[in-house]
Amino acid sequence: MDLRFLETAKAEFWEAVGHYEQEREGLGAEFAREVSKALDRIVLYPNSWCPLSQRTRQCRTHRFPYAVVYQVRSDHVLVVAVMHLHREPRSWKGRMPSHEE
Repeated sequence: MDLRFLETAKAEFWEAVGHYEQEREGLGAEFAREVSKALDRIVLYPNSWCPLSQRTRQCRTHRFPYAVVYQVRSDHVLVVAVMHLHREPRSWKGRMPSHEE
């Protein structure tokens, strides 16, 4: 199954990579690997992760307080957010038309 990203999700991801890289050299790459592992799990088992709404789910990373918020579509997975779990957890809802939540 293909992965597609909302531009805001891409921006969140790269912002977090930069933040962790500033914290410690190499930590940004470690964060990127953790998100990549979460994306791999989503592609393999798209309906296995925690539902947030009728169509939207989240898969948490293991080492960082982040989750990948996504929707399973007919031919792809749409990544809606790469969100920090301690900040406005429902901020992704405004990104989708209400009939798609």
